[in-house]
Amino acid sequence: MKVLISVDMEGVSGIVHPSETNPDRYDYERGRALMTAEANAVVAGVLDAEPTATVWVADAHGPFRNMLPEELDRRAHLVRGKPRPLGMLGGLDERTDAVLLIGYHTRAGGGPAVLAHTMSDAILDVRVAGRSFGEIGLNAAMAGHLGVPVVLLSGDDNACAELRDLVPSATTVAVKQALGQAAAVALHPEVARERLRQAAADAVRRRAQVSPLTITGPLDVEVDIYSPVTVDLATLIPGVSRAEGSRTVTFTATDFADAYGLVLLLVQLATIKPG
Repeated sequence: MKVLISVDMEGVSGIVHPSETNPDRYDYERGRALMTAEANAVVAGVLDAEPTATVWVADAHGPFRNMLPEELDRRAHLVRGKPRPLGMLGGLDERTDAVLLIGYHTRAGGGPAVLAHTMSDAILDVRVAGRSFGEIGLNAAMAGHLGVPVVLLSGDDNACAELRDLVPSATTVAVKQALGQAAAVALHPEVARERLRQAAADAVRRRAQVSPLTITGPLDVEVDIYSPVTVDLATLIPGVSRAEGSRTVTFTATDFADAYGLVLLLVQLATIKPG
């Protein structure tokens, strides 16, 4: 069997502040070490349950170059760097049997929650068929489009609730209780890793009991964007329109894969500054 572990950073135990998640800030090295250690705990749990599994680990935070390759469990395959197909789900395909979302965070506007946002600070909201989706929902539905269930998520308590609302049968591990955007009560990292290892093993064993999140098309998509310049660029894409009098762009996607890909493109457009 093949398992994909997608690892973000904001939902890792002990992390509460951008200084711990930003490569240009002073506490980033501690953050990336904590992130790598949680990934290792989950790899170990998957292999406790399925010793012959092929395990892929997708570095899914920011530049996708955060985890320390030399410190990662040598039994795992590391997906690193960007841009790449399927973004945070790099390595996902129809042969994947289960996806585990580790260190994830709540969508923009979903607080109080630690470091809540959606893809980047440039995206204020993504609505698919009228429902608001953050990274948890977008990635769960993209996996579901390929018939793959998300069986485990870890993060703060609000991130866990966000997945359970979408996939009630999934396993969740709250490694911290959110007090606000940059504050939480966190488990000791070693305790968090112990719980993650056990939860990963349990989730993989019961993967057949978790249904993929399936959203069928065509789909009307609305994306609220912070910068007017990004809205201007987005309207250059065929099929993308500006909602009158707002910073919202809209488009119709044939299926969720098309919606997901275009949202990833909008995130990248937001990095372009006026010439």
